[in-house]
Amino acid sequence: MVNFTVEDHDGNRQEIEAPDDMGFSLMEILKASEYPVLATCGGMALCATCHIEVLEGKDELGEATDIELDQLENLPEYFPTSRLACQIRIGDILEGAVIKLRGEDQ
Repeated sequence: MVNFTVEDHDGNRQEIEAPDDMGFSLMEILKASEYPVLATCGGMALCATCHIEVLEGKDELGEATDIELDQLENLPEYFPTSRLACQIRIGDILEGAVIKLRGEDQ
């Protein structure tokens, strides 16, 4: 299991524990945890509605792919630590990370 923290749009933080052996993406865990993540493209990095900002632990996640960056750079609000949750697999790289929800969801 991997533990990380999610900050919602209101600034509330909650620790999440997720299985790291089932191949889930961060987007899938956020949806299963009932966060308001649209994820309209279903995880294909085509819509950017699962936009998050990595507040802590960015270095462990590595660099975004070109296709991910293409989507992020088209957002009206883009940060140097922005990522798409659909492109991050649950694993040790997320241990202790803090992420903030940023996607179009309200």
